[in-house]
Amino acid sequence: MVLPNRYLEMEVAGTPREMGRQLGEAAGELIRGFSAIAMDRVNLTLAISREAALGVARESIPFVERYSVDMLEEMKGVAEAARISLDELMLLQVRNQLQASDSGCTSLSLGRPFCEQRILAQNWDADPALDEFTIVLTRRPVGKPAFMSVTQAGLIAYIGFNSAGVGLCANTLPAPSRRLGVPHYFLIRGVYESTSLEEAVNAVSRAERAIPANMMLTTPQGPADLEVTLESVQVLDGGASGLVTHTNHCRHPDLIRINDSFPELIQSHARQTRIDALLNFGNRNAEPGSQDATVSRLMTALSDHEGHPRSICRHTNDDLPHGFWQTVFSVIIEPDKQQMQITRGTPCDHPYERYILA
Repeated sequence: MVLPNRYLEMEVAGTPREMGRQLGEAAGELIRGFSAIAMDRVNLTLAISREAALGVARESIPFVERYSVDMLEEMKGVAEAARISLDELMLLQVRNQLQASDSGCTSLSLGRPFCEQRILAQNWDADPALDEFTIVLTRRPVGKPAFMSVTQAGLIAYIGFNSAGVGLCANTLPAPSRRLGVPHYFLIRGVYESTSLEEAVNAVSRAERAIPANMMLTTPQGPADLEVTLESVQVLDGGASGLVTHTNHCRHPDLIRINDSFPELIQSHARQTRIDALLNFGNRNAEPGSQDATVSRLMTALSDHEGHPRSICRHTNDDLPHGFWQTVFSVIIEPDKQQMQITRGTPCDHPYERYILA
């Protein structure tokens, strides 16, 4: 039985094909359900036929194969066991290539001197219809780091952390995109196969990317943020402050010009200013506070409603065109403890539940 405030937990292990088949068998009903509503949800913000969308999915497969044969093998195993076609499963991976925006989120990564142990956190603001297909999934691939993610069933990877201490949160980054390339979720999976910041950057850089994105990271080398465009991967770090924050616009000096060409996503600049103010960005003493106190402070910050309805903690409203988006979950990851805490719903009125990578 799954408690109302907790997501269903699953675990798979073995070769890529074995993990895929295990996941397809365990989560087949969820994967088929997610596939059944995927196009309806895409069409809330963009009109595109199912045939055209499946065409993008099908044409993306060669890009995935060039990027990682293992990942494609896992996808084939999932499709076989879940009893859907590979094209239908790939459609779930390319949804954000079809939409002008995928989600408007607030993320942050902390290290010393800001806190005793590294912390990564995010409010995931997206379509609440995806909640019923969301699980906490642990994968234990042969010869690679184990990793735990909070994800929609059927995705190759999403928000979480690995056994090597690399964690990832994901934000939409409005910038130029193209129709085809390696779907973004496969780049995320590449990060989880990394053990350092350098390896993570390389995993993203080597891909033929289809869309821009922001990746908030924690690594053994400390906090970092990757602003990923089609042409480059720019790294932001916290420097001496030990803190990086990000919402949904470019911040790297080489990319800020892009902001002039793309509309602001859900009051991104205001949310950026607000999260920095709540965390007293750049105004810390040398000695960190206790870990529990820092986590508690983050929980309060992620529950903030200033600027409602476009606030850090977002609720459904009549604000067009994204009023149906809300904070579907809030996540706080502590990679040194190999755990993450997640709310199933808005953090202002739902408890954080603990999930541990044993």
